[in-house]
Amino acid sequence: MDVTLPVPAAAPARPGRLPAGLPIAGLFLALVAVAAVAPGLLTHTDPLAADPMAALQAPSAAHWFGTDQLGRDVFTRTVYGARYSLFIGLTATLLSVLAGGVLGLLAGLAPRAVDEVISRALDVLSSFPEVLLALLFIAFTEPGTPSLILAIALAFAPRYGRIVRAQTLLVRRAGYVEQAVTFGLSRARLAWRHIVPNVLGPLPILATIGLGTAIVNASALSFLGMGPQPPSPEWGAMLSESRNYLRVAWWSAILPGATLTVTVIALTAVGRRLQARFEGRR
Repeated sequence: MDVTLPVPAAAPARPGRLPAGLPIAGLFLALVAVAAVAPGLLTHTDPLAADPMAALQAPSAAHWFGTDQLGRDVFTRTVYGARYSLFIGLTATLLSVLAGGVLGLLAGLAPRAVDEVISRALDVLSSFPEVLLALLFIAFTEPGTPSLILAIALAFAPRYGRIVRAQTLLVRRAGYVEQAVTFGLSRARLAWRHIVPNVLGPLPILATIGLGTAIVNASALSFLGMGPQPPSPEWGAMLSESRNYLRVAWWSAILPGATLTVTVIALTAVGRRLQARFEGRR
């Protein structure tokens, strides 16, 4: 006689349960924010103070991340570097979201001819790798923090513009918008009350995810000498200064690089979680 064993039901998922690493990511980002806003709370050493007698010392109780080729404390420079990297990444992301959002809304709401012009321009800019586009911009200006911010903003604006345009076209065809049209709402009021809030809602979440990429690209360009110039304690510039000493002082490059990597991973993890919550996924 065949006996059918009952299949145990799967245990119901616990709603609202956070992934194990998310609190750690949030805590690390809070620490990075403290380093950017008030670095004096984490270290009392001058990031520019050089001591040739203490050059290339390994990590120790006196110097947690060791010292670089000029005897500067690497931990202190990494802490102060958060201010540079976060400022560049945040400012560039805000500018790219603003520019991309305006262009995307204009393309989605304007007549077809205007939409075609803006869409083709965004497509052309999107065809270039972001770092290459930023390099082309800096080539016509000069290296430095302002040029780097504008270059990153220009490189990232097309991605947000295309997202906003697609979302605007989708919302324009929604039933509640078509119903609002029948009630006689003006085009400007319709856009402001019904289209803009629903189109721009996901942008802060997407910007959180994009912030990590902006920081990586900014550090890459700084590594190439296109950002803050030495002796500024910016993470990419620190990697550039330390690349010739990897054999004798690996800590001067590996530890700031690890800080950059973990920061980007934490930003991506938090951004993905916010995106999942926004889309109604657990």
